[in-house]
This record gives sequence, structure tokens and C-alpha cells, in this order.
Amino acid sequence: MLTDYVPIGVLFLLVAAFAIAALALSYALSPKRPNPVKAETYESGIKPTGTAQHRYDIRYYTVAMLFVLFDIEAIFLYPWAVVYDRIGLYGLVEMLLFIVLLIIAYAYAWRKGALEWS
Repeated sequence: MLTDYVPIGVLFLLVAAFAIAALALSYALSPKRPNPVKAETYESGIKPTGTAQHRYDIRYYTVAMLFVLFDIEAIFLYPWAVVYDRIGLYGLVEMLLFIVLLIIAYAYAWRKGALEWS
């Protein structure tokens, strides 16, 4: 029975060896000529000004994460609606629980001010 897992182990070793070899080769073959322009801070095509410590506001990332969260909710709602007649009451209760949890998370984020940009 253990012999059934030998191909998986061999594949894992091959993948690990390839990853290590790729990292080692890229380190060995990469040019190593540092200069001030390469060491300069660069973010999204905007030239650094002043001390170059200005970064995107954390609220940008918070709104982006909330968008992804609620986008995933929509992705889960579609297959549920397609198979609703086959899963019956159990599926309805599970989806209602899922939606209630997401509404609670949305209300929490709203109350904390995560959706306000000012």
C-alpha cells in the first residue's frame, strides 16, 4: 500500500530539485552591478519624492480585500443557485448561514470605518 505513494514522492523530489536548481542558477547567473538608480525606491511608476517614504494608504488595500471577499461570495452564490433544487433545505440553511456570516463581516467593517476613504 505504501508503494502507491512512491510516484508522488518522486514527483515531490523532482519539483523540489527543480525549484532549488532554478533559484541557484538565477542567483549564480544574475548580474551583480549595484548602482544608485537600482537602489532607488520605486512604486507603481511614481517617481519618489522627498524621503520616498510615501506609500499607498492602507485603506486602499483594505477596500481591495473587502472587494475580493464579497466577490468570492458572489462566486459561491452562483453554483448554489444552479443546484438549489437538488440540495434542498440543507443547502438553503447552509447558504443562509454563509450569507449571514458575510453580512456580519460587512457590518463590522462598515462600523470600523474600513469603507470610508477620507
